[in-house]
Amino acid sequence: MVPYLQAASSSTELGFPWWLQVTHLLNFLFLGLLVRSGWEILASHPRLYWRNDCGPGTEWLKFTKDEVPREVGAFTARDDQRDLHPLVSLPGRAKIGIGRAWHGLVTALWVLNGLIYVVLLFGTGQWRRIVPTSWDVFGEAWESLKVYAGFGIPSIEHFQPYDALQEIMYFLVVFVLAPLMIVTGPVMSPAVVGRYPWYPKLFGGRQAARSIHFLGMAAFVVFAVTHVALVLVVHPEHNLVHMMMGEEYDPALVGQAVTRMIIGVVVVVALWVAASYLSLVDVRRSQRVLYGLQAPLKRFVLNRMTSRQRAAQVFTEADISPFHWVNTRPPDLQQSPDWVALHENGFDGFRLEVGGLVREPRSFSIGDLAAIAAQDQITMHTCMQGWTGIAKWSGVPLREVLAQVEPLEDANYVMVESFGTAQHMHDGRPVEPYYTVLTKDMAMEDETILAWGMNGEPLPDMYGAPLRLRTESMHGYKMVKWVRSVSWIRDYKEVGDGMGGTREDSGYQDMDARI
Repeated sequence: MVPYLQAASSSTELGFPWWLQVTHLLNFLFLGLLVRSGWEILASHPRLYWRNDCGPGTEWLKFTKDEVPREVGAFTARDDQRDLHPLVSLPGRAKIGIGRAWHGLVTALWVLNGLIYVVLLFGTGQWRRIVPTSWDVFGEAWESLKVYAGFGIPSIEHFQPYDALQEIMYFLVVFVLAPLMIVTGPVMSPAVVGRYPWYPKLFGGRQAARSIHFLGMAAFVVFAVTHVALVLVVHPEHNLVHMMMGEEYDPALVGQAVTRMIIGVVVVVALWVAASYLSLVDVRRSQRVLYGLQAPLKRFVLNRMTSRQRAAQVFTEADISPFHWVNTRPPDLQQSPDWVALHENGFDGFRLEVGGLVREPRSFSIGDLAAIAAQDQITMHTCMQGWTGIAKWSGVPLREVLAQVEPLEDANYVMVESFGTAQHMHDGRPVEPYYTVLTKDMAMEDETILAWGMNGEPLPDMYGAPLRLRTESMHGYKMVKWVRSVSWIRDYKEVGDGMGGTREDSGYQDMDARI
């Protein structure tokens, strides 16, 4: 017991600085936003796996009763998406694009807040609150656990301001759980795993990292509930005065501490709920603001990353997924009579139109494209919903196709348009052809190709026949299926709703799909 009493004395000398209170409150706010936006993301594909192929029946946990048939296209990933209420997820109503925007922005703020906390923790000596300084802490923690298990409360002299069990728990949360969440988060980025293929292997693969990330979230939720319960049950008058007033226990301060706690909780919960409903009032504005705030950091970090899966030979044919999810179905007669006519004729007569802001437009058959250049690449497809699939794609590098025409001086972006259409439009107008826009750098990447083959066979209808875009540094919504044309354009803001693609226009995603 002596080491504990000495620690209590040093804790009293340390006091309760204001920055501990501020960073603690901000952490409470940010974690709530992260958990709720994480639920929004998970709801778009409510299944968790340890394997990268994400095949039917390989889930270790799912939040849906739907069973997935092995027939490709009978049940799509879009069919699997769930719609959560705004009081539950952020923002709710199946707006995964805005959920991802919130998650990315708040992650940066949460990490910054955590760094400030840790720096000040060690810079001021406050680390002694949560870092054990004696092996005796484990024996003391066991004794505390037995007391709690018997629905008892350790006496006040065991707290410094925490007892041994709480101290170990807080140490693990700050120095193990939080870093684990930080290092598994980037594995969700196709740019990160494509550029550094060894990184996801540290966690057993991309899906294993996603599962670990989910378990970390669950641990945070359990910790938060336990933490609040202990604050309110175990010597609450001492805890509240310490946390809310930054003072040693004084009975005269209990009332003020309780008032501050109530106000703080009400404000934070109100901000959580307000974030959902304000996001949904004007979803386009939310998209612009949330992704706009992240843009400088993404330009500095992610835009430097391009996929090297082909060069590094990350995957072999043995890794090809026996089942590969799809998100949409082929165009029908109403959506695209041109594609249906080509399909009925075995795509004989198909020609890729390459034009826009060029000196002289050109068109190419599949044979013409194969004569220009051909390459194979076995890569992991990552969907922003969370699922992955590995396949061998055969096609022509987009940069080689673009080299066949001469762009005009004001040609700044490359637009790829589909025979297929959007599922819905932002403002409810009739659906328009699906498209995406790439920057010059995206279009010129080594693994950005127009694929005509998959796993050694002609491209199947469900996966985009006769031609689909593959840009392996990006999420799947940039990879246009059933490609009709490639065009140089001046500015993506002049096309569609001006957000950089159909999923950006109607799904509120970010044009830069590297994370």
